[in-house]
Amino acid sequence: MLHLQVIVASTRPGRLGSFVAAWFLEYARAHGKFDVELIEIADANLPLLDEPKHPALGQYEHEHTKAWSATMSRGDVYVFVTPEYDYSAPAALMNALQFLSREWHYKAVGFVSYGGVSGGTRSVQMTKQLVTSLKMMPMAEGVAIPFFAQYLDRASGTFAPPEMQTKAAGVMLDELLKWATALRPLRPE
Repeated sequence: MLHLQVIVASTRPGRLGSFVAAWFLEYARAHGKFDVELIEIADANLPLLDEPKHPALGQYEHEHTKAWSATMSRGDVYVFVTPEYDYSAPAALMNALQFLSREWHYKAVGFVSYGGVSGGTRSVQMTKQLVTSLKMMPMAEGVAIPFFAQYLDRASGTFAPPEMQTKAAGVMLDELLKWATALRPLRPE
């Protein structure tokens, strides 16, 4: 079974992306076609690009980079759960992506975005430009959740978006499965 990593992009204290990620994680598990793992970029404690050598070389010196590399290398396919900050992607997401290189190659990636009126779609568009340069295949299908806070019950810690987003999650997972399966032979063992 392919290993899907659901990655929470926000690192801000009090972030709400963890609630959105928990909803998607359970949906992905129920989908039944992936082995699913939750990753929080905040837990990686990555400073701003502090490796002396280019990531394409894979010659990491710092333990945080080695740990991040090992974690991301386990994944066959990724879904980034991302907010939108100032019409763009969170800096922590860009930094986490740019810390590595080969670990991302020939892997499919999807997005669950959330925010206000745009539902985080501008963050996704900015991130797609970066992931393609890392030889990743971003899905056209995605899940965008505008005005997401209305679907969040902080007291119970549950997030329940409308059926439209749930259906979009299923379509995206189906596409991720196709692409991840097709891309797997391209990756060196």
